[in-house]
Amino acid sequence: MLSSENGVLELDLRLGATDVTIDGTTVRMLSYNGSVPGPTLHVRPGDSLRIHLHNGLDEPTNLHTHGLVVSAVGNSDNPFLRIAPGETFDYEIDLPDDHPAGVCWYHPHHHGMVADQLFAGLYGAIIVDEDDWATVPPRVVVVSDVTVVDGQVAGVSGVERMLGRTGQTLLTNGQVTPALRAPAGGRERLLVVNACSSRYLDLELAGLDAQLRGRDSVRLAQPRSTQRVVLTPGNRADLVITVPSSPVELTAAAYDRGQAGMGMMGGQSAVSPEATVLSIVPDAEAPASVVADASTTPRPDLRVAAVDATRTLTMTMGGMGGGGGMRFLIDGRAFDPNRVDQTVRVGTVEEWTIVNQSPMNHPFHLHIWPMQVVRGADSEVQTVDVRDVVDVPARQSVTVRISFDRFPGNTLYHCHILDHEDLGMMGVIQAR
Repeated sequence: MLSSENGVLELDLRLGATDVTIDGTTVRMLSYNGSVPGPTLHVRPGDSLRIHLHNGLDEPTNLHTHGLVVSAVGNSDNPFLRIAPGETFDYEIDLPDDHPAGVCWYHPHHHGMVADQLFAGLYGAIIVDEDDWATVPPRVVVVSDVTVVDGQVAGVSGVERMLGRTGQTLLTNGQVTPALRAPAGGRERLLVVNACSSRYLDLELAGLDAQLRGRDSVRLAQPRSTQRVVLTPGNRADLVITVPSSPVELTAAAYDRGQAGMGMMGGQSAVSPEATVLSIVPDAEAPASVVADASTTPRPDLRVAAVDATRTLTMTMGGMGGGGGMRFLIDGRAFDPNRVDQTVRVGTVEEWTIVNQSPMNHPFHLHIWPMQVVRGADSEVQTVDVRDVVDVPARQSVTVRISFDRFPGNTLYHCHILDHEDLGMMGVIQAR
């Protein structure tokens, strides 16, 4: 964990191949600074994040600070940058003074290579809050998955790419079923990041007296009790649990995210299988945590805001592209970095309806600007529900409102099943 000092967090972030140990086996993976996941970055509102990214890979890459509400141009959170093999790029990302407290993360975002690079080990957490981690460090829980063959990260088949690859092994902070040890009856804060490329995490929290304090990069106005949290790829959760009197496994239940049913896909289902995230083990000799109060500044409720414009975006999959694979499209078009698909005005509020006409769920991610869900797949939403990745179930739609309150320039929206993003389910948005 690296924390900012005097308003700045400056670090070297080196990408390269490294040997890591997974469940007793040596595996060659990609890493940031030699570890999987990379270092956790702890910053505060108003801080500057200065990252010297050294590309030690044999292919281009870049860096996306997923969830940070920051500029997307220049050397900030710019997804259009291309950092060639052997090059170093200096990022300078300035957080606004009113940046919300929340759980964010970072990963590569060079189009066409995102799923491969993330699946191979390139991801890490970013936490924004005012807490003093010297006295109240949280439990950062970065969940990913991987498939290993002969000591290497497995390649991906065409069918796996169409469905969205799901690794055979679930990792939590780079480990298989690690133990969280704490005194029974104590409270523990878990900052959970779903860093999987396609897997949904249906977290079963019954018996843990769990409270949800935040989703994605925004804390809730008031914590709420919960027994289940579903995190799509890219989603995060700020949870507080009570350590039970006997060991309990925190599991992610099997989750059916639909199927692709044509041609070579043969109607194959895309199920995220059941897996254990970690074991919670009562241990009287373990240090007791101190959970800070969940203070937050309430976000404006966009349900009562004047809407300046509405638009509908439609996600589809089907047909065959030039390479013989299935096409993944938004509004009938595959991604083109040189084409602007949506133009918005800074200072306006818009209502977007995201329509999914395919037989598979697609988690929709908008860079930079958080989305408030106002209508889910079934009904109106009665609370302030703000996220930056919103699941759109198969053959259904979700309506969100977005405040484009700052940050002119171009950035992206896309499906966060990263294979689908790489296959073209992404668009360019320009704010001006």
